[in-house]
Amino acid sequence: MYYYAKIVKEDGAYLVSFPDAPNVNTYGDTLEGALENAREALNGALESDFERGYTLPDAVARQGRNMHPVEIAPHIEIAYQLRRLRRGHSQKEIAGKLGISAQAYQKLENPRKCNPTVKTLEKIGNALNKKLEVRFV
Repeated sequence: MYYYAKIVKEDGAYLVSFPDAPNVNTYGDTLEGALENAREALNGALESDFERGYTLPDAVARQGRNMHPVEIAPHIEIAYQLRRLRRGHSQKEIAGKLGISAQAYQKLENPRKCNPTVKTLEKIGNALNKKLEVRFV
């Protein structure tokens, strides 16, 4: 999952903003530095917002000379996908289907505490009638 950063050079610095996450802004002395800072700023903000229960903004694919894809950290994306898949079901309901406590399931949807095994993700998928796919790109 990617968010697109708009990076423009101004007064010798590369300024970074995210059209889909307007609360995230940073900069760098080089384009590479700006992209690294963009990853850190985006992931930190999304992790914090997500943990506080905010809905993550939808990422829109954007094209243009100044647009750069910035990847979300896997632990944040997993927590986000689990919450999205669960829509219409309570955490307690899914925990019951998995045979774990609601508190244990709640940790799976928290990016700072989430560390599920592939078997756990597969069980969650089965409980929600979804298929787990794992890819390296």
